[in-house]
Amino acid sequence: MKIISFYTNEKQLINKAAAENRQAQQALYEKHAPKMLSVCRQYINDLHFAEDVMINGFVKVFKHLSSFKHEGSFEGWIRKIMVRESISHLRKQQFVVYDDDIIDRNNDVETFTSELDVAHIQLLIDALPTGYKTVFVLNTVEGYKHQEIAKMLDISESTSKSQLFKARKMLQEKLKQQKIIGYGTK
Repeated sequence: MKIISFYTNEKQLINKAAAENRQAQQALYEKHAPKMLSVCRQYINDLHFAEDVMINGFVKVFKHLSSFKHEGSFEGWIRKIMVRESISHLRKQQFVVYDDDIIDRNNDVETFTSELDVAHIQLLIDALPTGYKTVFVLNTVEGYKHQEIAKMLDISESTSKSQLFKARKMLQEKLKQQKIIGYGTK
C-alpha cells in the first residue's frame, strides 16, 4: 500500500484549514505543535500550563487563519501568537514582576558555549525570576528589540534593558558557580 501525503503544499494546507477543514487543521497542528510547545515552555515553567497555552494559541491560529497573508513564514506567524499567549498567561497569573532599577553598566556578559546541554540551560533559565526570564527569552531567543518588548509587556525600554542585564548576570553567576564558564570572564 502506498502512503500519499495529505497535502504537499503548505499554502494549500493553510487555505483548507482556513476553510475549516478539520483534517487540514489537524495536519497543521501535528506539524507545528512540537515547536510551539517548546516556545510556550520557554516562558512557562509548568509543562501542563505550557500545553494549555499552546492549545489556546492554536485555537487563535485557526480562528484567525484567514488573516494570514502568506507573506513571510507561517511558522513565524504562529510563533508570534504563541509568544503573545504565553505573555498573556503570565499576566493573568500575576507572576511577572518587573524591577525598574536602571543599571548603567556595559552588557559584557559571556554567552553560552555550544558544549552546554540544552536541557541544563533551560533549567537555568527556568530558575530566573519570571520578569527576567520573560525579557531574556523575548530578546535572546525570539530576537525582539527592547522597544518591542517594552510595548508587549507594557514596561519602559530601560526596564527591559535592566531586566535583560540582570538575567544575563544571574545566568553568568550560576554558570561560574557550577564551574561551566571560567573566572576570567567579566
